[in-house]
Amino acid sequence: MHQLISRISLIHGWLPLVVQLAAALLLGTAVGRRSPRWRLRILPALVAAAAVLAGISYRYVDSIGLAGNAGPPELWAWAALTALAVGIALVGWVSARWWRRAASVAAIGVCGLACALTLNIWVGYFPTVHALWNQLSSRPLPGQTDRLTVTRMQLSHVRPARGVLIPVTIDSTASGFTHRGELVYLPPAWFASNPPPRLPAVMMIGSQLNTPADWLRSGNVLGVIDGFAAAHGGNAPVFVFVDATGSFANDTECVNGVRGNAADHLTKDVVPYLISNFGVRSDRDGWGIAGWSMGGTCAVDLTLMHPDMFRSFVDIAGDLRPNTGDTTQTIDRLFGGDAEAWAAYDPVTIMRRHGPYSDVTAWFEVPMSQRGGTTHDPTANPEAQDVAATTLCDAARADAIPCSVQTAPGRHDWVFAADAFGAALPWLAGQLDTPGMGEPEPPPSTVEQRPTDVRAAPR
Repeated sequence: MHQLISRISLIHGWLPLVVQLAAALLLGTAVGRRSPRWRLRILPALVAAAAVLAGISYRYVDSIGLAGNAGPPELWAWAALTALAVGIALVGWVSARWWRRAASVAAIGVCGLACALTLNIWVGYFPTVHALWNQLSSRPLPGQTDRLTVTRMQLSHVRPARGVLIPVTIDSTASGFTHRGELVYLPPAWFASNPPPRLPAVMMIGSQLNTPADWLRSGNVLGVIDGFAAAHGGNAPVFVFVDATGSFANDTECVNGVRGNAADHLTKDVVPYLISNFGVRSDRDGWGIAGWSMGGTCAVDLTLMHPDMFRSFVDIAGDLRPNTGDTTQTIDRLFGGDAEAWAAYDPVTIMRRHGPYSDVTAWFEVPMSQRGGTTHDPTANPEAQDVAATTLCDAARADAIPCSVQTAPGRHDWVFAADAFGAALPWLAGQLDTPGMGEPEPPPSTVEQRPTDVRAAPR
């Protein structure tokens, strides 16, 4: 029974619909058929007040640039209904019977739950009840241990059957970026010798509303990585799950700007730390990046800006460029109004200025409509991530970067991100010369590439 409950989806299936139906039923019961004054004066005033409050909240969230947009209309409809439920309970308490009071209190809770589930469906943060419980309880991750235990295992030549996760505190003197604790995954092959073998490394970057452990908790990729290592004699890259934002709601888009020097943290703090502390390869052919949503945009930017540091990237449903609203809003929110600083992080501009690259490779993956086909579907790609992928791959090919755009059924959520990462991992590991791997070519794109010379397009 426990396993059945933990597997209940919070973004698909029956639970969100049942909660919404229950909320509507309870709210209708709380409203009821009361006096003419209630129906003609009080209730319309409460509805108007709830709508105004939801509108103000929408404007505020949109103005601070918490994400690329302020969310779908359904989210704000449920926010208004939750506010309405509160108003009905407060204003109608005295005139209501006991059972209607009980319904009004319950309506507040269930409408709030429907609002929270709608928010979760939008961001895809908690795919299942299990993921929600693990995040809220802050339980240790599977395979998590400490650095002292890892050192003891290495000295005693203990090679684990699965990889090991280590929480790390990376010094930020070079960047000045205030960040949270991060995590490193060491595959079984890392324990084969002392000092450890020179394995490649992959930087894992999550979405804009995040914790460093999201790839592991919400994305559940530990099983994917362990499975890959088991199939290759314990060989896999070392993975570092980074903090690219510094806090849950600080959308840095991995740039150096008014929200912190996130790019410097990833390149000047994280990379040297992994090389010096875990003996990973220091050459650019041994480093890659995999990113989801905001992290996908980060993977593109960091690789294009530092081709001497990173060889390959996987961009899973990233945007065309760093995005915290429209262009004007993004320039203001991320760069304090400095348009040239914004251009320095625009991938197409970076490629135009750099010219042809050498030995940089790319994998883009975006969801497609559950109904099939390759036409743009705003449900699967709410901010035109499919268009961004084909545009960026066109531009990359024009500058000698081999790339592929892959599609798979799904939506913009962690479930899709995990599946896409699993599909790209063999290719990425091969690109980084992981022991026991060849160097596979990227599969043919599953969407039609436009023959446009992107470099000639207007900025």
